[in-house]
Amino acid sequence: SVFGGLRFIRVLILLISTSLIFGCASTPKPAPQPTPSKTSINLQVVRDALSLKGISYQYGEETPERGFDCSGFVQYVYGRHGVDLPRTAYEMAASLPALDETLREPGDLVFFNTTGKPYSHVGIYLGRNLFVHASSAQGEVLVSELDTPYWSKHYLGTRRPTHPHWGRPSSVSVGRWFY
Repeated sequence: SVFGGLRFIRVLILLISTSLIFGCASTPKPAPQPTPSKTSINLQVVRDALSLKGISYQYGEETPERGFDCSGFVQYVYGRHGVDLPRTAYEMAASLPALDETLREPGDLVFFNTTGKPYSHVGIYLGRNLFVHASSAQGEVLVSELDTPYWSKHYLGTRRPTHPHWGRPSSVSVGRWFY
C-alpha cells in the first residue's frame, strides 16, 4: 500500500537522520597539540647549549662537527628549537629588542664588545651570572662568569629571542633556573 511505503520512507529518514546526528556528535576530536611554553623551550635551549661544552672554537663555523664561532653556536642552539636567528652577533642584537638586565632569564642572549666594535660577541645566559659561549680566546665552548672584570667591562646588554609560538617577548620575569 501507498501508506505502508510512506511509513517505511519516514522511518528510514528518521533512522538516517538519527544516525547522522548521533554519529557526528560522538566522533572523537583529535587532542589539541600542546604549544611549547617559553619556560620549557628555554630549559631545552640551556640544556642543549651546555651539552656542547668542549666543542672547538672555529671562526665562521656553526656545527658541532666543524666547531663554532660565538654567533654560529647561538644560531645552532636556537635553530634546533625553531628559532631563526641572524648569523652574526651584531645582526642578532640589531634584530632583537633590548631587555632590562633585571629581567634577564636563562636562555636570553648576552652581548659584548670584544673587538672594539659593538655587539661583536654573544653567549647564552644560564642564570646566576653565568653564560655559555664559544670563546676564541679559550678555543672552545665553555661557561664564563658575567661579573669577572673582563666580561663586566665588555658587557653591552641582553636580548630575548622569541619562538614562533610565544608571540612578542615578555617584559615580565617568568621564573629562573640556576645551573
